[in-house]
Amino acid sequence: MQDLLKRIEEKDFTVGVVGLGYVGLPLAVEFGKEGIRTIGIDVDQKRVDLLNSGTNYIQDVADAELKQLVDDGLFSATTDFSSLKHIDAVCIAVPTPLSKTKDPDITYILAVNEELKKYVHKNLVVILESTTYPGTTRELILPALEATGLKVGTDVFLLFSPERVDPGNPVYQTKNTPKVIGGVTENCLKLGMAVYGHVMDEMVPVSSPEAAELTKLLENTFRSINIGLANEMAIMCSKLGVNVWEVIDAAATKPFGFMKFTPGPGLGGHCIPIDPHYLSWKMRTLNYRARFIELASEVNSGMPEYVVELVAEGLNRYARSINGSRVLMLGMAYKPDIDDVRESPALDVYALLEAKGAKVVFHDPYVDKIRFDSRLEDSIDLKLEDLGEYDCVVITTNHSEYDFDAIVENAKLVVDTRNATANIKSDKVIRLGAS
Repeated sequence: MQDLLKRIEEKDFTVGVVGLGYVGLPLAVEFGKEGIRTIGIDVDQKRVDLLNSGTNYIQDVADAELKQLVDDGLFSATTDFSSLKHIDAVCIAVPTPLSKTKDPDITYILAVNEELKKYVHKNLVVILESTTYPGTTRELILPALEATGLKVGTDVFLLFSPERVDPGNPVYQTKNTPKVIGGVTENCLKLGMAVYGHVMDEMVPVSSPEAAELTKLLENTFRSINIGLANEMAIMCSKLGVNVWEVIDAAATKPFGFMKFTPGPGLGGHCIPIDPHYLSWKMRTLNYRARFIELASEVNSGMPEYVVELVAEGLNRYARSINGSRVLMLGMAYKPDIDDVRESPALDVYALLEAKGAKVVFHDPYVDKIRFDSRLEDSIDLKLEDLGEYDCVVITTNHSEYDFDAIVENAKLVVDTRNATANIKSDKVIRLGAS
């Protein structure tokens, strides 16, 4: 262990990152920028080929930085897990989606586990970053490693350190977001902190992998529940004839005891709509019902239907029904100024409108194509002079490049789910949470 620790401290080691998506690729780039040999592993050959040519596909990674790392031999990508034999520390950042029944789908973690069993070697640091239920690290990965005859804490070193990526965040990226980390043993924690110490500004050690696993779930459960409250408040304010956005802004002036959350068409992204269900599922195995999580999920998952109700209300003003109406949706990404459509509520709004007979198209400056069931739909060209051809324009993502004044001026009807038209007075606009 001491020899490995010395090499890590001197940057004389090779790090591997399994999963080269929104979490893994920015992390790999950070290691490479510190002069640490980095190997990225991904099952997608197309991704691997792009990266090895110096071509980037992640918005939070600088194209020039990636190209330089590839040219300097500090970063390479492969689909071959046998490269683990030449790696000293491996960070696992694979997807952890939900099944249709909202149970954890840890298929990708299990697949990596099988590869680890083949290629694990003495003096390997294994760090799981994928969000998962408390106990995953100790109950699944530890037995797999020790089944090879190696002892965790002595021969190999196992930790959990949750990813905290917020795609498109202009302030907090991989390096300057504090890194929570929990090791199976003290030796594991010491080595894990040495690895991350090269690329993280601040580390937050906790007593166990379970504490680290639960930290991530608490963070996003907190957000899910508070967004659920904001969404329900929007519905209540609408019924009461009060503007929810005014109420929230007024409440936010209190310098203590209140944190601002805003309503919208639903939850999006890989974390907030999914992570709380990992905790809820785990608690069901312990015969406990996570009531706050379930209630927030019920409210948040119902918001796309509420948006469709607003569209129907607006069309009724013009003696039209959703069936047969032409609807343009503006923004399919789950939040502004990014290209990430994972779990985006706009996808649900689109599907619900289509199911009611609307002829739906979308525009998104960051998203070229979206797959709906078995078909691909392209983002249309947005021409202000053509907006009048649509019976309704639905603002589902408030991208900063949209000219909302011009959109309202040229459209027949606008349903605004993001308060993007807050400063525009027009009878054409129906805002979520406003009378």
